Amino acid sequence: MEATGQGWSPGALAMELLLLVLLLPLACGGSRSGAADIKTVLQKEAEFDIIYADSVNSDLLMIYAFNHTVIRNKTEGVRVSVNILSEQIEEPILFVVRQKQAVVSFQVPLILRGLYQVKYAYQDVSRTLCQPQAKFETETQHFYVDVSTLSQKNASYQLRISRVEKFILRTNEQFSFNATPAQPQYFKYMFPEGVDSVIVKVVSDSEFPCSVISIQDILCPVYDLDNNVQFIGMYQTMTKKAAITVQRKDFSSNSFYVVVVVKTEDNACGAKLPLYPLNTQGTTQQDFFETTHSCCLSQLFLAEAYVMGMLFCLGIFLSFYLLTFLTACWEHKRQQKKREALLAASKLPPDETGNGTIPDHFLGGSSCEGYSYGSMGNGSPLSSEQITDSMASGDSVYGYTGRPLESVANRPRLDSLSSVEEDDYDTLADIESDKNVIRTKKFLCVSDLARKDKRVISKKYQIYFWNIATIAVFYALPVIQLVITYQTVVNVTGNQDICYYNFLCAHPLGALSAFNNILSNLGYVMLGLLFLLIVFQREILHKRALMRNDLCAMECGIPKHFGLYYAMGTALMMEGLLSACYHVCPNYTNFQFDTSFMYMIAGLCMLKLYQKRHPDINASAYSAYACLAVVIFFSVLGVVFGKQNSIFWIVFSVIHILATLLLSTQLYYMGRWKLDSGIVRRIIYVVYTDCIRQCSGPMYMIHERGKKSNLGVIIWFCRAAYGLIMRPNDFASYLLAIGICNLLLYFAFYIIMKLRSGEKIKPISLFCITCTTVVWGFALFFFFQGLSTWQKTPAESREHNRECILLNFFDDHDIWHFLSSIALFGSFLVLLTLDDDLDNVQRDKIFVF
Repeated sequence: MEATGQGWSPGALAMELLLLVLLLPLACGGSRSGAADIKTVLQKEAEFDIIYADSVNSDLLMIYAFNHTVIRNKTEGVRVSVNILSEQIEEPILFVVRQKQAVVSFQVPLILRGLYQVKYAYQDVSRTLCQPQAKFETETQHFYVDVSTLSQKNASYQLRISRVEKFILRTNEQFSFNATPAQPQYFKYMFPEGVDSVIVKVVSDSEFPCSVISIQDILCPVYDLDNNVQFIGMYQTMTKKAAITVQRKDFSSNSFYVVVVVKTEDNACGAKLPLYPLNTQGTTQQDFFETTHSCCLSQLFLAEAYVMGMLFCLGIFLSFYLLTFLTACWEHKRQQKKREALLAASKLPPDETGNGTIPDHFLGGSSCEGYSYGSMGNGSPLSSEQITDSMASGDSVYGYTGRPLESVANRPRLDSLSSVEEDDYDTLADIESDKNVIRTKKFLCVSDLARKDKRVISKKYQIYFWNIATIAVFYALPVIQLVITYQTVVNVTGNQDICYYNFLCAHPLGALSAFNNILSNLGYVMLGLLFLLIVFQREILHKRALMRNDLCAMECGIPKHFGLYYAMGTALMMEGLLSACYHVCPNYTNFQFDTSFMYMIAGLCMLKLYQKRHPDINASAYSAYACLAVVIFFSVLGVVFGKQNSIFWIVFSVIHILATLLLSTQLYYMGRWKLDSGIVRRIIYVVYTDCIRQCSGPMYMIHERGKKSNLGVIIWFCRAAYGLIMRPNDFASYLLAIGICNLLLYFAFYIIMKLRSGEKIKPISLFCITCTTVVWGFALFFFFQGLSTWQKTPAESREHNRECILLNFFDDHDIWHFLSSIALFGSFLVLLTLDDDLDNVQRDKIFVF
């Protein structure tokens, strides 16, 4: 008879009873048709901890009767151990343990199947019996062990029934035990009063063999074999360590079993499958995979840890709101005192309203270098009618720095202020010719690239915000639905190998398995919203300056466009939301949820840096998001194909190099480069002029475009070559590293060129740069701790798991979330304030680089 493995089902129990009914008449001298042999039944009164060495054959059935005293308030484990003394046996020996409330049966040799239906035979088998429940304080219960075989020859065996000395696990007490595939172990834990949640930690002394840790309710049968341990409860595969958080509310009996099963093969935990030679019967004889485990259960202080964790998280990020509010109040008071001081110094009478408002030319930042409010560039007076006409013409003097204001005032008025399109200024051939002349100058100023109408450009950049808001809605909804499905599957099946948590610091809440990893993403959302409020406040101040005809706001400094800032803040908020969704069930199939908006943030920051000095020629929102969509598409392909597919890496490297060349060329020629039939001739000409005739340098100087393009191309080529040669497993992180590296290089180049151009960095910007750099350093330190990795098997990933390090609630990755959100917020502030020192400088004196 084939071994049934775990406890008997009703059908199996009926077959066993039928077997006994058929054999008992033979033992009493009866006969069956066609049966001449007499079946002998031998029953022994047996005792615990005594080894019985007997033999059975097809004519002999051995029954061992045991008496077991059960005490209601005392739980005691009973274990049956069997090993076969006969070296070769044709038919296995069947052992059936009949208890009051359960029947357990198994055969020896025990046959367990592995991958590809490979069979493994085990001669030594040990099983723990189900625990009987006593109705009275003390009760004596009987159980029987039946031993039978169909072998004609005598099959020798040894049988021993023993009590498990330490069957009850206790909180914060470590316990060691041994286990093999044929000798599984399980122990009982009962929740003490006041303990609502515990974390079960199991540690192995060696990486292999692979094991399975299961948490099961107090029911019979207990599923403790490799082929059935996954049928019920929660379970994890493990090599060196495993951890499962268990809550009292999930078990009506306030207790559970901790089951440890050693697998027959190690491939489930990441090891290569060994090739065992098969004998003629298709069974592989394999030595015991014995390993030593240590088990310890630790209490989780749910209420205290959760409250402290949430208060800590809210406190950190609300402090940024408070700091911003105090800074705004201080700045407002400083400006007010400055206004009062200037008003007193000017000795001007109050205006008609009695507020004592002074003209803007008395305030710092209200007049450009070379201009004064109420005068033209040549120093002649400018009448209020000319100012009004120039503002009402629909063409703010925004883009015509360095030209006399009368030329602006004499420009024709637009018919409609509400329907302004960029193409209104690009339809004439002379405009195209003017672009070619202006943008190919050897030295460019911001005024050369800020020639279009301010409202047209602002409308163009506002599309960034509306597009990313639309993308966020349609991207987030299916993501949320999918991760809810993932979490539901984990909770229903109990398979904790689906999600790659840091199980040593996973605090569940409701249906969520790792609430702490979700909560720590709150900073992205709160700081993203705060950045939007700061940008909104700046935009209001700028619009007020334009409404009062502040010449400085119209003619000086970097052109103020806020659409990209709004898009950056929205992307930061969405990064927090999608990162939280990813950490509901982190695995390789949804890793792009965590990185998609990181690509967005990196791309938008680079666009904003470029827009500062090139407001007229920056990419449109549609083309920018289309390029980011291509990046995300390759990210998904890279995760799916990974390191194994050489064709993918070749195609990606070719596309990467071609895109690099096209982008570098477009930047080099300030958008005036065209892809047409003359492209080959122009390439030859550029190679000749920049590389052969002028070996000392390119056509455009360093602070312009030349060496920046060359350096960027070299770096991009190096990264493409590294990816093609090394083929990193984590393609998504590799692609993200490319974007972040590009951003950091461009950021560093921008700051260096700003200083080389004689510009200054204000203290507030310098403070943000310093603090952000320090925070980024600490953030990256915690990021590279690597608490889990979906590039390996779940069991191998758990080897990197670590304990909580902050408030007994947050782990290293949570701290990465805190610090990276603060660092991103600081980086945004640097972008926002970096060029504040140019607010009083004419645009024809601000270099382009």
